[in-house]
Amino acid sequence: MQKIYKTDLKRFIMNSNIKQSIMPIVQSTHYFFFITMLVLIVGFIYTDTVNGQNTNVIIPTEPIELFNGEDLSNFYTWLEDGLDFDDPNNVFSVVDRIDGTPAIRVSGENWGGFITEEEYADYHLIVEFRWGEVTYGTRQDRALDSGILLHAQGPEGNFREDFTGPWMRSVEYQMIEGGTGDFILVGGYTQDGERLAPKMKATVSQDYNGQYIWDPDGEVREFEGGRINWYGRDPEWRDEIGFRGMQDVEKPVGEWNRIEAIVDGDTFVFLLNGRIVNKGFDSELTEGKLLFQSEGAEVFFRRIELRPLP
Repeated sequence: MQKIYKTDLKRFIMNSNIKQSIMPIVQSTHYFFFITMLVLIVGFIYTDTVNGQNTNVIIPTEPIELFNGEDLSNFYTWLEDGLDFDDPNNVFSVVDRIDGTPAIRVSGENWGGFITEEEYADYHLIVEFRWGEVTYGTRQDRALDSGILLHAQGPEGNFREDFTGPWMRSVEYQMIEGGTGDFILVGGYTQDGERLAPKMKATVSQDYNGQYIWDPDGEVREFEGGRINWYGRDPEWRDEIGFRGMQDVEKPVGEWNRIEAIVDGDTFVFLLNGRIVNKGFDSELTEGKLLFQSEGAEVFFRRIELRPLP
């Protein structure tokens, strides 16, 4: 059986509406009844997992519009360093009109992400994004940075051992100036303190800096954690705002880009603006949530859609 994480309960209880409803009960003589019911609820959730597999994973059979153009009702938010499910700085919001259409705005001020309520597998993800103009903190003069964590698993914040980190164990579609389309295999901790780094294979070659880049004619190599750069990443890449590589597929800042991730079992195909930029296979992660990062740069998402595989 799979464990129910303490953050699942915390998120349930800290929901503002639920919290207002239950506190009078907790403080009353009905406390024992409340605890009994909570245990039953947890038991029900617990039985939804059998032999370590989540039985509620969704495999799309028709298009799923995760962003409905109005609110974040298919998502919840998470921020690092103890903010958890609170968003006091309004990092995540929906703007009525950006280039004529509603979009999710991620300010980048605090690190974390907005995360799907559900877990998914075997899908064709389509995302349209564009960068804003605002940057924060240590990334104020660095390359605009974000990303989409696919098959995110475990408790929120498990990027750090104390579960206060911004990310979850996952396979990342990296979004960064000059490096959009890179794989990053994001490691995370279990509740027992063990750090697990995702494993995946790819056909790769090395540039003259020794970095691995996707090469369809390269040698097969297994990665445990780390990154696999997209095929055209400039070996002279610099972490500076406005960086452009010679082969960049990403459009200039202020224009909309189309990201696609075709996720079929243990394989990933990453596309950017219609071009295949990276591939991986034999991934040990094959299902999970999607986390859209806030990482120091303003970014807008106007389309987030899951389509069924052919």
